Amino acid sequence: MFLLCERGILGDVTASTAEPILQETFDVPTPTKRVLLLKPRGFCAGVVRAIDIVQIALETFGAPIYVRKEIVHNSYVVNDLAKKGAIFVNELEEVPEGERVIYSAHGVSPAVRQRARERGLKVIDATCPLVTKVHVEAIKFAKQGYSLVLVGHRDHEEVEGTQGEAPAVTQVVSTPEEVDALVVPDPNKVAYLTQTTLSLDEARSMIEALKAKFPNITGPHAQDICYATENRQVAVKNVAHGADLVLVVGSRNSSNSNRLVEVSKNLDTSSYLIDSAEAIQPEWLDGVNTVAVTAGASAPEILVKDVVEYLQSKGYGDVDEVEVMPENVRFGLPPEIVQAIASAPKSSVQPSA
Repeated sequence: MFLLCERGILGDVTASTAEPILQETFDVPTPTKRVLLLKPRGFCAGVVRAIDIVQIALETFGAPIYVRKEIVHNSYVVNDLAKKGAIFVNELEEVPEGERVIYSAHGVSPAVRQRARERGLKVIDATCPLVTKVHVEAIKFAKQGYSLVLVGHRDHEEVEGTQGEAPAVTQVVSTPEEVDALVVPDPNKVAYLTQTTLSLDEARSMIEALKAKFPNITGPHAQDICYATENRQVAVKNVAHGADLVLVVGSRNSSNSNRLVEVSKNLDTSSYLIDSAEAIQPEWLDGVNTVAVTAGASAPEILVKDVVEYLQSKGYGDVDEVEVMPENVRFGLPPEIVQAIASAPKSSVQPSA
């Protein structure tokens, strides 16, 4: 209105000229395309620790260094370490006797540890301390005579390792239907644990089903779902309602990354899991003004950067980092690596920040 009045004063605007001025002045502006960059995102403390362990081992002992399974579930990270001399194997039988092997961040069962001893392997354990916590709980409950229910995905390496601590008394459940089918020797002597990378909602519903079936069931003093898994899910929950699309950077076999997609979809916001910017389909962006970007706990920041740059090239000029909560967790390195750093020449071996 101000623009129209100003023109009228200066140019004696008539009724016949007012209409096009109004049309031009009050065109609805095109919504700004923007990116909401979630924080926290990407590497957690356990992943940083595991990658550091492999890199320091390579720098200190030289290639090859064998790693049982993927050190973390991210193809970019695994390929990068492989280029530096890490050899990833599925089973210890693929490691020559007497060689050095690193256990992945997901942990291993006692049977794997025993097999390593039999083959005379030099072991470096990169198991995430939060996974180790669940292993310790499994051992404690088994020794106390409990039947143990492990809530998780039975084909996941973490679940295989935890179940291996007390296989005779542990059952894995992944759905409420499986809870209904559980049979235990004493319904009053049951304990539960959970995989660390489940969605909060998924775990909650399963635990509620377990408590309904076994009213006297006991569990860990603190939840087993790790801080990073929880924080990234909370960040998505806080931002998804304000986005038209959520892109999660992470590999297909990353449990916590898949859970982020599920969290978003459960809030009725479209979401896709992508290994890299190359996986983005142009049609996903049709009619989309706001894209939220996050990354699973094993996805490196360089991949996030590539995604943001791709979106910027498609017109998403505004990039706002949205920090939902601070995250400053750090884990110490295992003794074998600490000793390696101490004995190495100064400045030649440094862990990641």
